[in-house]
Amino acid sequence: MPVNYQPIVDDETSIPTSSSSSSSRRRKMDDENQLVYTVDDALTSAGFGKFQFLVLAYAGLGWFAEAMEIMILSFVGPVVKSQWNLSSTQESLLSTVVFAGMLVGAYSWGLFSDYCGRRKGFLGITIITSAAGLLSTFSPNYVSLLILRCLVGVGLGGGPVFSSWFLEFVPASHRGTWMVVFSTFWTFGTIFEAALAWIVLPRLNWRWLLAISSLPSIAQLFFYCIVPESPRYLSMKGRITEAHNILEKIAQLNQSKLPPGVLVSDSTIGLDEESAPSKYTPLLSSTRKLLSDCKSGFSSFVMLFSSKLTRTTLLLWLLFFGKCILLLWYHIADFGAK
Repeated sequence: MPVNYQPIVDDETSIPTSSSSSSSRRRKMDDENQLVYTVDDALTSAGFGKFQFLVLAYAGLGWFAEAMEIMILSFVGPVVKSQWNLSSTQESLLSTVVFAGMLVGAYSWGLFSDYCGRRKGFLGITIITSAAGLLSTFSPNYVSLLILRCLVGVGLGGGPVFSSWFLEFVPASHRGTWMVVFSTFWTFGTIFEAALAWIVLPRLNWRWLLAISSLPSIAQLFFYCIVPESPRYLSMKGRITEAHNILEKIAQLNQSKLPPGVLVSDSTIGLDEESAPSKYTPLLSSTRKLLSDCKSGFSSFVMLFSSKLTRTTLLLWLLFFGKCILLLWYHIADFGAK
């Protein structure tokens, strides 16, 4: 979450304060009398342009592929049930194992991408999703299909890594708008999968549908070598030179310039929160000590239930729970109609 930091002013130099997060973070260092800026400052200066559209295309493809793999459950289940003479319980289990895998993957991939990087995170996600999805095509029996679809679910659980990675390239003032745009890839994915099933199932079979539906995930692997790491992640890990190189490429492709001065880590500036508080600082201050003392993934989970974040956490859970109920109602209604 972006944080406003007031500029440090020495006795001889006066730097105007701005209400925007990017201008307020830029300041003079007392010891070197040198301007510094953060990743957010750089992204704001570079603007939203061609580079972000390319990042959006790659991340959107991942979101598109995930929507297809979720939507396919509505079409494969009834066909497999008829072909293999499954019971209604066995058919429903094909969907259940996918969501069970997503439950495991959602938390695991978040931790993995925080420790190992966003690129390695969605590389693992894409490999598991595409490999398990393609191998599902050759499932010889019901048990093997269950196992492979569960593995697909584990990969699908990491879908939010794509959105996080994309937003870490977007200037703070544009993130809300482009998150909405990014979400449309899910809608297009579900529509495309429905159209694909309508074309493929009558002419071929469910195995072909599984194979074709795994192609978007496979396509991501071909472009992985040119995908950049998140500059925010690099900055938080202290890899400032690498972060600066990526930010320079963003500015160059967008035909803009980075702010004057030297790039510094967000975590370095975070040390000055108490001496330069902002309206955002209290949001995390109550649990800052907990995270500094214990870097485990569990402490990150506990942070969601701090006094300042509990309301937001529960609201998001309620929204996603409502979405799941609607999807479940759709599947039940569809099953009843058949």
